[in-house]
Amino acid sequence: MAAAGAAGVALGYLLRVLVALGKKGSMEHDIKQMMLDAKEEAKKITLSAEEEAAGILKAVREEIKEKEDKVKKTEDRLVAKEELLDKRQVDIDREVENMKSRINEIKEKKEKIDAMEASKEVELQKIAKLTEAEAKESLLSTMEKKYEEDLLARLHKLEQGNTDKIESKAKEILTASIQRLANSVSPDVFTTSVAIPNDELKGKIIGKEGRNIKSFERETGVEIIVDDTPGAITISCFDPVRRQIARLALENLILDGRIQPAKIEKEVEKAKAEINKIIKEKGEQAAFECGVFNLDPRIISILGRLYFRTSYGQNVLQHSVEMGHIAGMIAQEIGANVAVAKAGALLHDIGKAVDHEVQGTHVEIGRRILQKFGASEEIVKAMEAHHEEYPYETLESRIVQAADAISGGRPGARRDTVENYLKRLSDLEAIANGFKGVEKSYALAAGREIRVFVTPGEVTDLEATNLAREIALKIENDLKYPGEIKVTVIRENRVVEYAR
Repeated sequence: MAAAGAAGVALGYLLRVLVALGKKGSMEHDIKQMMLDAKEEAKKITLSAEEEAAGILKAVREEIKEKEDKVKKTEDRLVAKEELLDKRQVDIDREVENMKSRINEIKEKKEKIDAMEASKEVELQKIAKLTEAEAKESLLSTMEKKYEEDLLARLHKLEQGNTDKIESKAKEILTASIQRLANSVSPDVFTTSVAIPNDELKGKIIGKEGRNIKSFERETGVEIIVDDTPGAITISCFDPVRRQIARLALENLILDGRIQPAKIEKEVEKAKAEINKIIKEKGEQAAFECGVFNLDPRIISILGRLYFRTSYGQNVLQHSVEMGHIAGMIAQEIGANVAVAKAGALLHDIGKAVDHEVQGTHVEIGRRILQKFGASEEIVKAMEAHHEEYPYETLESRIVQAADAISGGRPGARRDTVENYLKRLSDLEAIANGFKGVEKSYALAAGREIRVFVTPGEVTDLEATNLAREIALKIENDLKYPGEIKVTVIRENRVVEYAR
């Protein structure tokens, strides 16, 4: 049993060894086969790489050869150009030398000619015994004497013909401008009527012992006429601004029903603010209507004040707008600057808006206003010469003067007697305002009375009496007027305190 077991073990081991040897031989065969396959693949890859490398090398060589050919061609062209430039340079140098030679020849010939002309002139002067200037003068004198009559006739004919043509053209332009703008003229008046619902209000307006009407007249500077006219009260004043302020204030008082000094003062201040608003609107409207833009707002505000100003009975703002249109038409006809002509015409009387507050003529005042608020120099020159106080420096200044004459010279446009009357009233107030301590003054009753309000702190009661006499004497010496003028000096102390 033991022997049989040992034999079985030995047999099993032998079989295992044989199996192992068989597997080993098989693996070695596989490895060899794999090595052969790998070598074959490597050989293929190498051949493929060599072929690809050969192709790339060939392409690179061809590209290098192509670039070398291009470079060679470029070099050949550059060499050819360089040779051409060298040849041209040689030609240019040769031409420059020829030109220099010709210039020298021309200079020499010119010098010879100048010398010959000088010699010839000297010889002529010796023969004629006259210089060139003397010979010229002699020739001109001879020709002038010979043809004097013909020249005078020709000049007279040209002058007469041109004068006729110019006058005809000027008349045509002015006539067309006047016909194109034929505004109606409505002279201003000096009284304004205010309607009242019933005559009982007249008593309230007058107030106890005339307290209300005196306060109203003092605040507004107008004269209130309360007569038997039913349903109306008349406001009289030569200054239209004061008259309009008084009208607005009185209408508001009538609507409110409470008429007393404190209320009157409040309504007058309110009316002044409203009139200032109207002034601004009228200035803007006038500038827009004439097509004048880019003016300083302060110039517009001063221009609007002309709405309440008259000149010889003609409304100054209406007159200025009319002039703006006429000046624009004339400027367009003769080829001048239309914008400058319109602006100069519209602003020509702007000084009249403040001439009662500032010394100087309205032209000088207007000139200073425009310069102060940045108006262009062309506009200033156009407006300043309309009364010939300044010379006519531009064509537009003559146009403005012509437009002023057209607008003011139309039949019914102005009334001299009205202007003289207004001037007397303005002078009357100006005399009173010229005294020290005078706060304000108002000319009333068609210039037969002037009321002067003084500052209590500067003028005593005794000085007020003397002031009235001095003003009266000044008026007698400086003004010419019919009848007599009543001078009333008013000194009022007003103390205001608040209880808190």
